[in-house]
Amino acid sequence: MGVKYRKIKRLTFILLFAILLVYVLVEAREFLYPIFIAILFSYLLYPIVSKLEEWGVPRILANLLTIIAGMATVVGVLVLLYQQLSNFLGDLPALQEQAFKNIDRLQFFLERRFGEFENTNKLWLRQQVAGAFQLSGTLIKNVLKATTDTLVKFGLMPVYVFLMLYYRNKFENFLYRQIPSFQHSKAQNILEEISQVTKRYMTGVVIVILILCVINSTGLLLIGLEYAILLGILSAFMNFIPYFGTLIGGAIPLLYVLMVQGSPQKALAVVLFFLLVQFTENNILTPNITGSKVNINPMFTILSIVVGGMIWGLPGMFVAVPFLGMFKIYCDYTDGLTAWSYLLGTEGTEEHAFTINKLKILFSRRKQG
Repeated sequence: MGVKYRKIKRLTFILLFAILLVYVLVEAREFLYPIFIAILFSYLLYPIVSKLEEWGVPRILANLLTIIAGMATVVGVLVLLYQQLSNFLGDLPALQEQAFKNIDRLQFFLERRFGEFENTNKLWLRQQVAGAFQLSGTLIKNVLKATTDTLVKFGLMPVYVFLMLYYRNKFENFLYRQIPSFQHSKAQNILEEISQVTKRYMTGVVIVILILCVINSTGLLLIGLEYAILLGILSAFMNFIPYFGTLIGGAIPLLYVLMVQGSPQKALAVVLFFLLVQFTENNILTPNITGSKVNINPMFTILSIVVGGMIWGLPGMFVAVPFLGMFKIYCDYTDGLTAWSYLLGTEGTEEHAFTINKLKILFSRRKQG
């Protein structure tokens, strides 16, 4: 009875801790998610800072030069987006009117094929399109007229990144002082592996997205879409979100083509183009650029993205996977958590994996039969 009671007591404490953790994450989201994003960007910029320090540049100057260069890149992309968004807002009434014409044309075609709809059904699709345009216009205006609170939050991120890079040795020594000396070697291995995996992941993701900005914009221009650069950049930025990013990114120009341009041929071209982009990104760009990615299986990757979105929205979807990867590395080196590492990882399903060799064996058996 005593052992059973202790297990129930332990599980109760774990459950209460999880509930309290989620509550704190939700309530303090405005304070916490800029810090978590800054941690990831610190890993992204660390190789550049480290290289400058190797060349004899003082740490403060190396941090400043790297952060200024990074901010200049971000500002350049934002200026380009701002110009495109401003043009889009100016043309929004005309685009909405064109979308209504296409909806009326589609409704007329459907009525000829299936008979007239009820009045409520006739208005429903128009109302949804009008609501979508109103929502998108309001959202873009809010982005362009960012509040002081938003500017302060994102304005502090370079400060967070600078301080994290400057005090990185202090944070490491602080961790060493929290644990016994005989565990310093294990802690060092954990920190080094987290650093290597996170650097490769962040660097790879950013490079892939920059390449996709060019590929998407060029492809949409060749297809003949208006606002091809805007749509191409937005669809590329969705790839910050693993698995769902390509789907969301491809849906943006597809919906635009269907609602505004009303061209089935261009819609089909957009679908085929993004299928090609997804194949290229998954099989060529990401494996060769990102290299050793965060070793989390697809099930828990998707679950972490969903939970991150529920807690922090889009920022949560972005930070969920790399931080889950950090937790898995910690589990790898902790005896009591190795089972969790196995559960989160990709190993254990090799016998069920679909490989070329298995395909060859299958075809050879069919030929023999």
